[in-house]
Amino acid sequence: MPDLRDHTTLRLGGPGRSWVRATTEAELVTAVADADASGTPVLVLAGGSNLVVADDGFDGLVVQVATTGVHAEPDDVDAGPQCGGVELRVAAGEDWDALVGRAVARGWSGIEALSGIPGAVGSTPIQNVGAYGQDVSQTISRVRTWDRVDRTQRTFAASDCAFGYRHSRFKADPGRYLVLEVTFQLRTGALAAPVRYAELARRLGVEVGERAPLADVRAAVLALRSGKGMVLDDADHDTWSAGSFFTNPFLTHEQAAALPDAAPRWEQPDGTAKSSAAWLIEHAGFGKGYVSEAAGERVALSTKHTLALTNRGGATTEELLTLAREVRDGVEARFGVRLVNEPVTVGCAL
Repeated sequence: MPDLRDHTTLRLGGPGRSWVRATTEAELVTAVADADASGTPVLVLAGGSNLVVADDGFDGLVVQVATTGVHAEPDDVDAGPQCGGVELRVAAGEDWDALVGRAVARGWSGIEALSGIPGAVGSTPIQNVGAYGQDVSQTISRVRTWDRVDRTQRTFAASDCAFGYRHSRFKADPGRYLVLEVTFQLRTGALAAPVRYAELARRLGVEVGERAPLADVRAAVLALRSGKGMVLDDADHDTWSAGSFFTNPFLTHEQAAALPDAAPRWEQPDGTAKSSAAWLIEHAGFGKGYVSEAAGERVALSTKHTLALTNRGGATTEELLTLAREVRDGVEARFGVRLVNEPVTVGCAL
């Protein structure tokens, strides 16, 4: 059986007991439904960019999502201010960044700031994938799924997906919903959506809230991500990661007040404050390129970005988890804030 290390961006993980590569929606549903009926554990594998898999692998059926299909309505829409928008129905197995590139090339705006994010389209609503001031909840209109409990198809409007920061109803009820297709509603025109992220605005030479050409925004985001080791590159071990390993924490008023004055704080409508996991990690003593004595030299924080835990070549999952625990516990000891991992762990835990 294939090793999962060959199908994850961390390049970690042992074999699956059995393996199915589903290229059609019918194959995908049948593989998962039959396994559920027989009581066989199932690991649904898409792009592998958000998985930390145990060294022992997965003792069950790995179902690799390889479905394809992008359908635009109207299918003849071109860029231009005269057009109102386009609806895209996209199969779960489609490559995310390829979809973003296609949208930019056609003059469809709303996902251009999400360029360079690895993984498959079906995974994006689960995590409510976001970056540089955009997230997919801003453009998703509905998500069609296979409900593994009721054994039927269910379609959720965006308003029923419970989207939040790196969160959705699909993440809240893990394993229940198999995403089959995601529908996006994008605007058309030569300009991107208003730029909401200060770093991106500076790169583009515009003010926050202003707009820039779609292609310029995609190029700027790819350049920014590359500079942080967040665009996959076989030759660059800084990209052998699961992206940002920890989510930005939401703090109570008391927790936020206890942080140093220089710590970032963004007040939230619910009275909490969001802070920066990267800032907390770095100021707890874990700088770029940090190597743990306990974990060994085969894993390290990225030399480009403190939020990425990387495989420097030949690492094990347990070594990576040892590093992750050291960083998490060090931040908690220094600031009283317990960071939460963003990637899904399979057969292992922090």
